[in-house]
Amino acid sequence: MPRLLEGSEIKERLKTLKGWKHEGKFISKSFEFENFLDGIAFVSRVAEVAEKEEHHPDIHIRYTTVTLSIQTHSEGGVTEWDLELAEAIEKMAATKATPHAKHR
Repeated sequence: MPRLLEGSEIKERLKTLKGWKHEGKFISKSFEFENFLDGIAFVSRVAEVAEKEEHHPDIHIRYTTVTLSIQTHSEGGVTEWDLELAEAIEKMAATKATPHAKHR
């Protein structure tokens, strides 16, 4: 199992992940879309990445906003696995057209 990361380690790694924040025992990011269906399409692509990585984010959908929160549940906080998943999601978002996504 991976070890829990210190806050300073998480902060340093998040410098390369635009819009991701360390909040409590999670890292998270919200994505804003022009319409509901664009957000749902994005969630579907995130699910494909999560299955490939065998690590799954918590996903909150509120109309045109999709928020992803990631932690290693078995460890109760943020590990290297979580940062790797965030990086894979960012790579997917950059390489596949995400219509009208506004990173915030």
